[in-house]
Amino acid sequence: MNDCLPEQSGAWQWVEQSIRELVAGYGYQEIRTPIVESTDLFKRSIGEVTDIVEKEMYTFEDRNGDSLTLRPEGTASCVRAGNEHGLLYNQQQRLWYMGPMFRHERPQKGRYRQFHQFGIEAFGLGGPDIDLEVILMSARLWQRFGIADQVTLEINSLGSPDARASYKDALVTFLQQHEASLDEESKRRMHTNPLRVLDSKNPDIQALLVDAPDLLDYLDAESAEHFQQLRERLDQLGIQYRVNSRLVRGLDYYNRTVFEWVTDALGAQGTVCAGGRYDGLVEQLGGKSTPAVGFAMGLERLVLLLEALGKGGAPREVEAYLCIMGEAAEIYALKLAEALRDQMPALRLQTHCGGGNFKKQLKRADKSGATLALIVGEEEAQQQQVSIKYLREDRPQEYVGTAELLPMLKQIFNHK
Repeated sequence: MNDCLPEQSGAWQWVEQSIRELVAGYGYQEIRTPIVESTDLFKRSIGEVTDIVEKEMYTFEDRNGDSLTLRPEGTASCVRAGNEHGLLYNQQQRLWYMGPMFRHERPQKGRYRQFHQFGIEAFGLGGPDIDLEVILMSARLWQRFGIADQVTLEINSLGSPDARASYKDALVTFLQQHEASLDEESKRRMHTNPLRVLDSKNPDIQALLVDAPDLLDYLDAESAEHFQQLRERLDQLGIQYRVNSRLVRGLDYYNRTVFEWVTDALGAQGTVCAGGRYDGLVEQLGGKSTPAVGFAMGLERLVLLLEALGKGGAPREVEAYLCIMGEAAEIYALKLAEALRDQMPALRLQTHCGGGNFKKQLKRADKSGATLALIVGEEEAQQQQVSIKYLREDRPQEYVGTAELLPMLKQIFNHK
């Protein structure tokens, strides 16, 4: 788990603000769920034999003896809340969330045990058009960040639960024929969650899987048609993609469409966004049958990618720094600062506190990153004036009346 320090928070704020603008543009509404949920929620949704439930969840008993878990992902909580508050049955909902998640996995670059995730979930829509929308939304985010050329879309279909079960049987049969060549992790997964063998990072296992049965050959007719329609729409809209029949998701609730955006800009190819359809989860968690699709992305990894590519918003620095020289000027200066904030809410104005001589205050002003130092001493207070010192330009210091100050600052900083 790690801290986000002030020099890093500017990039985070830019990412978060970009996300909020994106979801607003698509008509999605924010949902905020508790960080702690009943352990049973995640066991029922994610699957008891997944890595997350078996090895990664932070689970504890509270004082009543109830088993609680820090949420490892956001979808199950969204479904639980939707069922609990009557948001889903015979309705369409487009929701988004952003916040901390927790998994006890091996820390690595861009992956922490407390991490932050942005996700969207769309309920009540069963066609390929909503699958397309969530992919288009993620594609637009890459455009907004200026990294569209650094990420690649991979798509696949897991089919219906019955088709997936048939494929699992065929895959297990194949793996058993090659059991002697499997590593220990793949042998374990073969008996607990065989589709995860397809996810293996072991190059020897991937070489072996070249001859494995192809998931797309086992699709039911409806799922095959759904996938074909999605592909046609992506083609018509010019969204580049690669069909990856080895692409599966690590959570048990997915069916039909699954997708990932991957990049090699951080070294070995890694996933920066993943999602898909999970039509059976609402019913599985006690609601009425409801189609659903969504995606999630880890923000730490996204920020790391933006930094690696030299993208991202600069920290919002102070624009003007108010120096106060002498006690007699203090009240006048503070009233002036509040008046400026009233009339220019976007102005980033920092007021000096703690006293100190003129040289010390100017040093603080320069360190703040401000463009201007607004200087108020006893003489300025008496004359209802402000002295302006330009910190980033070679211009003479000047005096302006308080009535002239506001339009001058608006022009300099291009504020309304």
